Amino acid sequence: MADGNLWYWVGFNAFVLLMLVLDLGVFHRKSREIKIREALIWTGIWITLALLFNLGIYHFQGKEKALEFLTGYLIEKSLSVDNIFVFILIFSYFNVPVAYQHKVLFWGIIGALVMRAVFIFAGLALIEQFNWVIYIFAAFLVFTGIKIFFRSDKKIRPDKNPVVRLFIKILPVADKLYGNRFFIKLKSKYYATPLFIVVLTVEFTDLVFAVDSIPAILAISSDPFIVYTSNVFAILGLRALYFALAGMHRSFQYLKAGLAFILIFVGIKMFLTDIYHIPIYASLIVISGILATAVIASVVKSKEGKLK
Repeated sequence: MADGNLWYWVGFNAFVLLMLVLDLGVFHRKSREIKIREALIWTGIWITLALLFNLGIYHFQGKEKALEFLTGYLIEKSLSVDNIFVFILIFSYFNVPVAYQHKVLFWGIIGALVMRAVFIFAGLALIEQFNWVIYIFAAFLVFTGIKIFFRSDKKIRPDKNPVVRLFIKILPVADKLYGNRFFIKLKSKYYATPLFIVVLTVEFTDLVFAVDSIPAILAISSDPFIVYTSNVFAILGLRALYFALAGMHRSFQYLKAGLAFILIFVGIKMFLTDIYHIPIYASLIVISGILATAVIASVVKSKEGKLK
């Protein structure tokens, strides 16, 4: 950040702040249901912005950095779809009205941005000081990929969440929702609303996902700016993607298997770091191919199910 790249960081974070202010302060000032058409438009906008940013990286930092960003963005975007399926379970468990879900995801993503930044710089610092940490990350990714492949969708149990349980001991929780408010004052006593508990659950869930996704992106690039920006763009588009996919998440039956194979591939790539460097374009082709295969197979399977 001190070698001339400082303005990249300043400019990018100013852009992120501007988009967040516009999002909550202008486009979604009032709680309302986000329709699929609007969600698809916003999903397209975020993807377009990410690709335009990638062109900027290509212009200012060259082809290799641009490929790193694109590959990292693709990994984080695909992993964020797994987040979406969990968010669906969380909202279903708490019976959160659709009109309030955008606000929950907004504040959940603010927390996610902070946590990802901490994880990224901590991970890079560890790798720089202790190169053998790469092999721990690699083993963890392979293990996680295998676990995801064989994992069955479990019910969400917020009452077992350590963060939620600790918070409930500190501040009492109201027995019902009060609109889109996170806190309420009743009889001179403050209570958290169940909606705030949902935010805590979403934050904790993203923390768990960050443990998977950060090692995956570090296998693609060791440039803090590339790792951070690809993560942020994937997270910023997460809300729109959630509302676009929430109604048809059961159609992507093989996506979980695709994500598992991506993590296993990235873990193997990490293991081979000191033996053979897999070119970034080769990684991009493999990851794109796995994703495309998973999506196409899911669509075909879904159509076959409808014909029966």
